[in-house]
This record gives sequence, structure tokens and C-alpha cells, in this order.
Amino acid sequence: MNAACSGGGTSEPSPQQSLPDVASIPTAPAPQPTPTPTPGPEPDEPPAGSPGGGGGGGNVSGTCGAPEPPPVSRIAMKIHGSSGNRLLLDSTPLVGPDAAYCKMIGFTDGRTICPVRMEGNPEREACEAARVGRASDTGRPGPTWSANGKRCDGPDGGTACLNHSDNQYLAWAYGSGTFRACAASGVCGELVVP
Repeated sequence: MNAACSGGGTSEPSPQQSLPDVASIPTAPAPQPTPTPTPGPEPDEPPAGSPGGGGGGGNVSGTCGAPEPPPVSRIAMKIHGSSGNRLLLDSTPLVGPDAAYCKMIGFTDGRTICPVRMEGNPEREACEAARVGRASDTGRPGPTWSANGKRCDGPDGGTACLNHSDNQYLAWAYGSGTFRACAASGVCGELVVP
């Protein structure tokens, strides 16, 4: 005897549940890949008044077009992350006070102090290099880092720092103390790690 056929009658399939209307399901835009910069020619001349030569070179591609950023007035610093016994420090050169400049490059919140370009702007790297200059120890575009006044040349058992291998605006910090990132013009940012 077959259990599926018992009962003597015919069975009808259960009604199929309807699927929701696709138009009523909210969707999010698909993530877009981040473009990888490709090396380009070094600009002939840096913008007028650039400290330390600026104008790109090293691993910087592109140029810093109009509007030309004002000089760096400060460098913002923060702890970006950690790995084992070290912290990853991040520096961002800031310009101003110049509300008109900040507004021209896209900051519409009334700020007077801003980065040289908005995050993601293809000119940001070249404009930062033009305004910050090159690190005195590595020769790369970006700030010169130090820990408690000592050169940033790697862990030594105490307070120390190590330049990031790919990005001069980042450095690894070891121990506690005062960490500085300085533009070629002498403007510095400082972060005290307890």
C-alpha cells in the first residue's frame, strides 16, 4: 500500500504563494570600485608659494588645479587604528582660515578651516603634496614624523615611530609620548598618546 495515495481521493496541489512585487522592495546602489591612481608626469612647476618644492613627484600623480589652496595652517592628527603593540597615526593637512576657499572646493557648512580638497577629489593628493612639501627623512611627499623629538626610524624599545611603507601621511607609533607630523614650512600637528 502506498501511503501517498491512501485516502481514496485526488489531491490538489497547494496554492503557490505569490512573490512580492519587485518594485516594492527597497534597493541600495551597488558598491562601486575605488579607482586606482596611475602614475602621471610630474608637473612642470608647483603652485606659487608651495613649501618644499611640492608639485607632486614620488608616488603622486596629477596636478593641483584652480583654485589654488592657501598655505597649510595646521595638521590634524588622529589614531587611525592599532595592530599589536603599535598604533597607526593619521595626519591631514588643513588650510585657512578661508571660508571662500573652503566653499569653492565643496564645503558648504560654513567652515573656514578645511583640507586642500574634498575626500575622493582626484586633485587632493597633488594639492597636499604641493602645500605640505616632502618629508626630510624619506623624501616622499608628506609630513616629517617624530616621536618625543626623535627621528621616525622604527621601534627601539621606548617611544618611537616608523613611517608607513605606502603613505607618508600615516606613521606607526610605539609606546606613549608626543608624536608630531610637520610640513616642510614648519607647521606641525601633534598628538599625545598616554
